[in-house]
Parts: sequence; C-alpha cells; structure tokens
Amino acid sequence: MEHSESVVSVNDEFIEIDDLKADTFEISLKTEKHSENVPVEFNGMGGADVTPQPEMGIETPELYYTVYRIKAGDMISTLAEDNNITQDTLISVNNIKQSRTIQIGQYIRIPSMAGIVYTTRNAEETPESIAEKYKVSAAKVAQVNQTTLGTSFDVGTTLFVPDAELDWITRQEINGDLFTRPIKRSYYISSRFSWRVNPFTGKRTFHNGIDLAASHGTPVYAALGGTVVAIGWDNVYGKYVTVAHHSGYKTLYGHLSKTTTKRGAYVTTSTKIGEVGSTGQSTGPHLHFTIYKNGTPINPANVWN
Repeated sequence: MEHSESVVSVNDEFIEIDDLKADTFEISLKTEKHSENVPVEFNGMGGADVTPQPEMGIETPELYYTVYRIKAGDMISTLAEDNNITQDTLISVNNIKQSRTIQIGQYIRIPSMAGIVYTTRNAEETPESIAEKYKVSAAKVAQVNQTTLGTSFDVGTTLFVPDAELDWITRQEINGDLFTRPIKRSYYISSRFSWRVNPFTGKRTFHNGIDLAASHGTPVYAALGGTVVAIGWDNVYGKYVTVAHHSGYKTLYGHLSKTTTKRGAYVTTSTKIGEVGSTGQSTGPHLHFTIYKNGTPINPANVWN
C-alpha cells in the first residue's frame, strides 16, 4: 500500500523535534511517495540519504536516522525493540519529556544504533571523558561523531554517544514510573489535576493535585522514598504530611484522619504515613495528593506507575 510521507531536507546539523510534530520542523519539507515499509533515512546527525551505503573497513556501523510516523498502537518500548535499539535512545534522540503523551501522526527519528544524544558542557570534554561518563567505548564515540581521540569539543556541541543510557531517575520520570500510588486499596479518582469549580467558594480555580476517594481510615503510603519535612494542620488540607524526595520532588498528602509518622523520619513506599480522612475543606473521605517539582505542582498521573 502506498502513502505520502514528508521527507525532511536538512543541513549537516542536529535537529531537535521537541513535540514530534512534523508541522513544527523549522526546515524545508517536500512530499514524496514511499511504500509502507521503506523509511526515509538520515546519515550522520542530519544529512538525508534514501539509501545509505556503509563504508568499507569501519567496524562501527554508520549512524543514520529514519523518520517514522506514529500510528495507532505504537509504544516507545515496542518501537525500540522492533528497531534493535533502546527506549532511552528514542527518548533522547526525540527529546521526549513524557513517553505516554506521544500521539498518532507525530513524527519521530529512529537512529541506526543504540545510544543517546549528549550536549557538551565545558571545553575540556573529549571522546575519552564522555565515554568514561557513560562507561562506553571512547573509540566508538570518536568514530560515530567523525572525530579523533583526544579532540576537545566546543561547549554546546551535540554528539551521539553510542551504547550510552539515560540515568535511572530520568528514565523513570519520562516513562511515568517514578512514583507509586499512595493508596494500595480500592479507591477512585474524584477530582483530577485540572481547573474546576471549588465546592466551597463556588469559584473556578485550579486543582493542583489528584483526589483519591477511599473509605475513612484507608492506609496512606509514601509514593516515593524520602524524608518527612512537615506534619501539621492546614485550613484547606486539614491534617497533612509533606515528604521531600530526590531531584527536587516533594509530595503532599492532605485531608488525613490521622498521621502515623513524624518529622525527620525517612519513609519508603511501604511506610504507612497516615490514614484517609475528611479534615479541612473536604466533602467526604479522600486523599488529596500533590507532587511538586522544584516547588511547582505537576500532574501526578504523568509520573506515577
């Protein structure tokens, strides 16, 4: 079956596709016909070539990219497996912030080998230092990026580091698996992270967390390991607990009937920190759960498993 795809014409420079939408490419587009199974391929970090030819005598495979349009049923995990690369590779190359939010019709680039994109931060970085950082082959780093060992890169140089992986925290954040749900028993979501009419003021305000309705006394657990930094009473949240985590994260658990931890305690996802209640401004027993990143509330649904 034949269909039209947009073939991206580029210069020899790296292209970031932040939201993966073809209509946001700041580069020229032209339309060509391709069969369903014939991809558009890219040599190096950007040069287009429909049929890349491998160079003789080079042990490291040539780096080139295929432009792929997301279709129904696609997932980052299966796309990575089908192309013999890692999820980290697709996430990094396409600058994906939330793997759950890719949409049908969006375009992603699929490289010919596993690895991640890295931007140099200082003028002393070399293939050797970058390879040491990611525990990969320095020779391969140099070869893939068409340079030599010992070369110092300019600050801000974008490189492809073959076989490198994202750190665990970054991967968990992007895949939405960093936090566990704070209630392990039966519950339902009674209010989401969104605008709503406040039942007490009648005004339209933003609800900065998720409300999990559950029976009075249902155990509440820390959603991620961390240190309890606050326990107290708030006119809105009633009895609450706040836990500080790594990487600038904090979680707040509100409307509790009782707390079962203390300030300064280290808690894990198996630590009971309180019980569901209806204290503060509450219309019934539920847990108000907020996640903060560097002081700003974020949608828990994007980062819990």
